[in-house]
Amino acid sequence: MDLGLNGAVSLITGASRGIGLAAARSLAAEGCHIILSSRTGSDLAEAAQQLATAASVTTIVADVTVPEQAEALITQAAARHGGLDILVNNVGGSQGGRTLADSTDADWMRTLELNLLQTVRMMRLAIPHMAGRPHPAIVNISSISGWSPQLAGSGQYGAAKAALIFDADLWARELWAHGIRLNTVSPGSILVPGNGWDRYRAANPEGYDAYVTHGFPMGRLGHAEEVADVVTFMASPRAHWINGRNIPVDGLEQPFAAPRR
Repeated sequence: MDLGLNGAVSLITGASRGIGLAAARSLAAEGCHIILSSRTGSDLAEAAQQLATAASVTTIVADVTVPEQAEALITQAAARHGGLDILVNNVGGSQGGRTLADSTDADWMRTLELNLLQTVRMMRLAIPHMAGRPHPAIVNISSISGWSPQLAGSGQYGAAKAALIFDADLWARELWAHGIRLNTVSPGSILVPGNGWDRYRAANPEGYDAYVTHGFPMGRLGHAEEVADVVTFMASPRAHWINGRNIPVDGLEQPFAAPRR
């Protein structure tokens, strides 16, 4: 299937590894111009080397939780090819303890900034550079933690991801006034070399095997590429009639005594 993305200008945040890098590879395979962003230049340079199929690859170092850097990122990315067609907001994370008692006000604010506030900021900044393009689309990366407290890890993380899902319909209606589609993709537990699940598997193989066996009808964790392909489809004109929705990519994950990683 031709997704109609050849030549599309795609900006992916948090793109140096994991789901962000996998999304960049998937979009590159469709012939997109790729703009990678993260906080670490050396990681971006290494990631860019993996995107040989892209029409072109640009890297921009930026911390999107800093308003001035987020604005500079959008401005530079749009200037590279005269606008933006696709924005994938992939930056996220959590700070603080796993209980309410262990998490400070600063932990909550930092987690909200990492997941929710910077995403809103990036969308707002992107509007003038995406409006009027043939098929502009934004994909926000949330998580199944946004509706499953047992899988959230921490209250602040689950609340931040839930906000992305909750507001998708409202944001999509507002963005459509500018001709921009907006959808959310919510991954379940994803196994990426070096991430929390990979470390847990090495440190506690029995606990990992028990969780995989009882928590996943399909008998394994997900792969970043499986999320990335959904992101690419949702960003494409082929998904034009899908707007303001949340798409889980979780292999029917069940909250079976989710381990603390």
